[in-house]
Amino acid sequence: MALWCTIRTFAKHAAELGNQQPETPIFFVKPNNCLQRTGPISVSSHPGEVHHEIECVVRLNEHAQPEAVAVGLDLTDRLTQGELRTEQLPWTKGKCFRGSAYVGGFVEWKRSFESLNDEKQSLCLNLWVNDVLVQSASLSEMTLSPAVQVEELLTWAPVSAGDYLFTGTPAGVGQLHPNDRVYATLESQDGTILSFIETQCQ
Repeated sequence: MALWCTIRTFAKHAAELGNQQPETPIFFVKPNNCLQRTGPISVSSHPGEVHHEIECVVRLNEHAQPEAVAVGLDLTDRLTQGELRTEQLPWTKGKCFRGSAYVGGFVEWKRSFESLNDEKQSLCLNLWVNDVLVQSASLSEMTLSPAVQVEELLTWAPVSAGDYLFTGTPAGVGQLHPNDRVYATLESQDGTILSFIETQCQ
């Protein structure tokens, strides 16, 4: 199983980090042993910073179509990532540390990729840290849709059934600290919670 992660799919997030919005999807891969499904987020034991990035995660079927969706956190060591990028080195250390792919419970999704970010029925992401809403966006705000991401991925990547697609984060990313309370949701447009993460940093 692979964890395919797309970057800069929301224009406002690209802008907040001073990055150019790509014309076509750009990916990196996390090893599946970065996955964490329960328990606290390890902040104090990590030798660097840990920043939150809420995302919609799609589990792919044998036809590379959605079979289930969940809320996820692409946890990032932003300082390390920035230092490696400055040196034009791969930033694996900033993205692929232990527990850096925190994923909530999956819910079955029988509709198309296009339905995930359709303006009339798109899903929504919300992330609270210590009861303060810090990231919130509809997937309809994405400038590189999940359908476009998969179309590009399939031109070169060995995608398999059961792989996860992390579809990118909206603006509002920030650092997590010990004892921070984290609550993240993936919701339908009517506010129904489809998937959630409720945890604390330690």
